[in-house]
Amino acid sequence: MEDFIRRMPKSELHLHIEGTLEPGLRDRLAARNGVTLPSRPAYDFHDLTSFLVGYYEGMSVLVHEPDFYELAYAYFEKAAAQGVVYAEIFFDPQGHTSRGIPFGTVIRGLRRAQLDARRVLGLHSQLIMCFLRDFQAEYAMATLLESLPYKDWIVGVGLDSDERGNPPSKFAAVFARARQEGYLLTMHCDVDQQDAVQHIRQAVMDIGVDRVDHGVNILEDSELVAEVKRRGIGLTLCPVSNRFVTDGTKSAELRRLLDEGVRVTVNSDDPAYFTAYVLENLVTVQQELDLTRDELVTLQRNAIEASWAPPAVRQEVLDRLAAL
Repeated sequence: MEDFIRRMPKSELHLHIEGTLEPGLRDRLAARNGVTLPSRPAYDFHDLTSFLVGYYEGMSVLVHEPDFYELAYAYFEKAAAQGVVYAEIFFDPQGHTSRGIPFGTVIRGLRRAQLDARRVLGLHSQLIMCFLRDFQAEYAMATLLESLPYKDWIVGVGLDSDERGNPPSKFAAVFARARQEGYLLTMHCDVDQQDAVQHIRQAVMDIGVDRVDHGVNILEDSELVAEVKRRGIGLTLCPVSNRFVTDGTKSAELRRLLDEGVRVTVNSDDPAYFTAYVLENLVTVQQELDLTRDELVTLQRNAIEASWAPPAVRQEVLDRLAAL
């Protein structure tokens, strides 16, 4: 079964590029750029808050355009080796502009890596720009405006970071403007957070997102489940990362969503920190739920159908899945 999972053409929709910063690359970039890292282990944490501390400290080693290129291309090589053929990648520009790194430096490095990955590895990808919800909404709006010269390189916008006291409604005006600019919309509704169901409701019903990241707490509201099914909204679950920040992988919830016919998907989130890329996440879920081959293919069909891939890429992946 693991061999079958490895051979499946996979699509990943919930992947933070800064969260692919492996310790070896982090240390090399720190030495190259003269960055002193804290002595405490950045990859040792017990909840979302402690994870974010190490996450933001780690990205301080990303300074120049080649750093962002190396970060992204290392992920593409790993993903391609695991059978990923299409990926949508979150990046956090405010995590860099807030420490003086120009927006253009970040996105040009990522873009070059995307082009090389498509040419060399045959892996298609698109960028999703995330706003950090623990910053002010005005900063998010300024970041949105700063992105407009690069609009052709960005397929959509998202919302991530610490959810406590930072509901989706805080950024309603930003997301309305993003929609006007032609961006697609997604938002993190993290697992087992305070007011989790209310946040999912705001994202879906008030802001009208095209997708929800995480979102397993939707099962606490049957009306929301029905609405997400009606709209065909995808949920991007990240089983292994759930195990680090809550009480388990939430595989049982994934099973319920799958059985309900919700367009649920499996992704890796921040794989360098959670020590599991998409292959390991799928293997974990398969072993915990004893998924059949058909169910595994359904998860991948959900992923490409919930994606924002160009029609030709989407059809190519669907054809390959149908041939399994």
